[in-house]
Amino acid sequence: MRDHDEVPHIIIERDGGGGFGSFVLGALVGAGLALLFAPKTGEETQEELKERAKQLRSSAESHMRDVQKQLEEKLDVARDGVQTRIEGIKEAVDAGRTAAQEARGDLEEKLAKSKAAYRAGVDAARATVAAGAEADGSSPEDED
Repeated sequence: MRDHDEVPHIIIERDGGGGFGSFVLGALVGAGLALLFAPKTGEETQEELKERAKQLRSSAESHMRDVQKQLEEKLDVARDGVQTRIEGIKEAVDAGRTAAQEARGDLEEKLAKSKAAYRAGVDAARATVAAGAEADGSSPEDED
């Protein structure tokens, strides 16, 4: 059990590390400390600095290649997602066009049937009026 005098500790961890900037900063601080504490001649120190600079450059280039590869992979995934959405939208638009064309065809067919029924009704009404006028002995023009 804990004593009441103990103070709880909080630990905070950061995910993802410090990145490339922290790496370079650490390398520079390390190189500076090496200069301060190295019991070597200036020429030896210069050679060592050159070698460490080459190593740092090589490491930085390697890290940059890794970052570039990760970025390219993420871009490829994003492009694939966008392409999939574009294809889905195109399919939806095509389906909408097809449905609109079918609906227009149905409406035109119904309109043609309605017009034919209207004409048939008008013709039947005229025939009825004409038949009634003949039965009365008058012509349909006399009614006006």
